[in-house]
Amino acid sequence: MTPEGPATTSLSELARVFLRLGATAFGGPAAHVVLFREEFVVRRRWLTSRDFLDLLSAANLLPGPSSTEVALGIGRERAGTRGMLVAGIAFITPAALLVLAIAMVYQRLGTFVATEWALSGIQAVVIVIIIRAALALAPTALPAPVEWFIAVGGCVLGLLAVHPVVILGAAALAMLVSRRLLGPAHLSLVMGWRPLGSRLHAPGLPGAAATVAVAATGLVPLFLVFLGVGALTFGSGYLLLAFLREAFVLPGLISDSQLLDAVAVGQLTPGPLFTTATFIGYLVQGVPGAIVGTVGIFLPAFVFVGLAHPFLGRMRASPTLGAAMDGINAASVGLLLAVAVALARSVFAGLPGLMIATGAAALAWRYRVGTVWLLLAGAGCGVAAGILGLWN
Repeated sequence: MTPEGPATTSLSELARVFLRLGATAFGGPAAHVVLFREEFVVRRRWLTSRDFLDLLSAANLLPGPSSTEVALGIGRERAGTRGMLVAGIAFITPAALLVLAIAMVYQRLGTFVATEWALSGIQAVVIVIIIRAALALAPTALPAPVEWFIAVGGCVLGLLAVHPVVILGAAALAMLVSRRLLGPAHLSLVMGWRPLGSRLHAPGLPGAAATVAVAATGLVPLFLVFLGVGALTFGSGYLLLAFLREAFVLPGLISDSQLLDAVAVGQLTPGPLFTTATFIGYLVQGVPGAIVGTVGIFLPAFVFVGLAHPFLGRMRASPTLGAAMDGINAASVGLLLAVAVALARSVFAGLPGLMIATGAAALAWRYRVGTVWLLLAGAGCGVAAGILGLWN
């Protein structure tokens, strides 16, 4: 029930609203949430503040793109399953089309010197953005020592190239056992968590390269890869970097530089960060790959919101599922830092990248400069450094 009565909205109106938001919602998930609240709670009065917070909490419980899941939840509240489909497709489509267009231009102009300078500057800023996302999550995801130990363990295992699925699974198990069996004596469990992760990453389990190296041979494997990423990315949209790097960079399908460029495009364009999949799908398999990647990475969100929404309150109240989610969220912070370190090795090899990142960090933390402006400034500084002959 909304402030104005039963939740009934025409599909055409939902499509118009979410198409507009999908084409103008810059700034990432946090900015999307602010825009959604302004649009649907304050302006249109489709939801109460409590309704909106419930949708946001539900999205934070599910894997996948949180702001997109809020959009799906709003569509479902207003017009049922069809409303969910219309809201989600309308919100995703503008960004996906824009990212596809940029990917097509990128593949043709990526060899221009000025373009390379701009992208190098943007890549340095992306490292800062990833670190800022991890630190922003820390107060919520790491409220106690056990979560901190799990986060450190996740970072270490990520740097050792243990598969992210194994790390998240081990983190969920560690937190569950800690709360169920050991109580205050959780330190001994955490100290033994890394060997557990190592044992889980046994030869019998497929590593990332074995799982994803076939992506270049067909659209179905590519779809399955992105489907898995969409179904397993908890905590922050940036966690998808850990999966994408494991899936595409390590097998040699794309480079670290291209991954950073994909993230930058996802940041610079409106709509969900998960449209990074559109960019990478195009690099790997052209336009069909972009379509398959986009559908694959967003499909789990539609399924989860459609099926799990009525039960999310009970799921979070469950001690077992709640502990598992807390462990996954803690490990997600560590994985984000591991990805940032891995990507920074090449970006910070020269002085310009380090200087641009330092300036971006100062602007981000001291003056709260927004992500899009940081990326644009990074591009400008990258070109300036190139003109001065500072890039190696």
